[in-house]
Amino acid sequence: MSAVRVLLVDDQPLLRHSLAMIIDNEPDLSVVGEAGDGARAVASARSTRPDVVLMDVRMPHVDGLEATRRICADPALSATRVLVLSMFELDEYVYEALRAGASGFLLKDARPEELIEAIRRTHRGESLFAPSILTRLVSCYVAAPRPDRPTTALRRLTGREVEVLTLIGGGLSNDEIGTALVISVKTVKTHITHLMAKLAARDRAQLVIAAFDAGLVRPRH
Repeated sequence: MSAVRVLLVDDQPLLRHSLAMIIDNEPDLSVVGEAGDGARAVASARSTRPDVVLMDVRMPHVDGLEATRRICADPALSATRVLVLSMFELDEYVYEALRAGASGFLLKDARPEELIEAIRRTHRGESLFAPSILTRLVSCYVAAPRPDRPTTALRRLTGREVEVLTLIGGGLSNDEIGTALVISVKTVKTHITHLMAKLAARDRAQLVIAAFDAGLVRPRH
């Protein structure tokens, strides 16, 4: 299997160097580029075609939010996933980055093993969010005004698909969903594939948003 290709985006060279050392130490991961601002991140993504972009939020010139939006909107980068990095859980830009298409969210003080696992899971489409962060992100998203709600699309879901979507919204992994519904992980993955197609979701993170947005899961306060 080829290594997961990672693009590092942060305006601090020392942090990029540290992240690169951690990532390149893994046999299944490889850093293919670095960028110090959003504009360079977009250009580098287009030239290197990474699997995962580790994206800082607050940067000079073009910030991580706009860079995420450009990368996720580029058809040529449809296979690229963005994992947002932030110093703070309550960064007001993080949920906007999720709406722009980011697939996950990780704090910069995460342990090296958490970083590595987050990259792998993001690449697999199993976005990684700590429960407290997920609740805050989705609560903010649900409170934001939107032109419509995906009720029509939800009507096309089977009863089992609604159950799976609800559990995804609750932050459960594929293994946990399989256990809860007494079905195999392979069957869970099949349901998730169907959910993404029916709800036009880019990845698991957008399924989480769909579950909250449809009222299947309520934000905890």
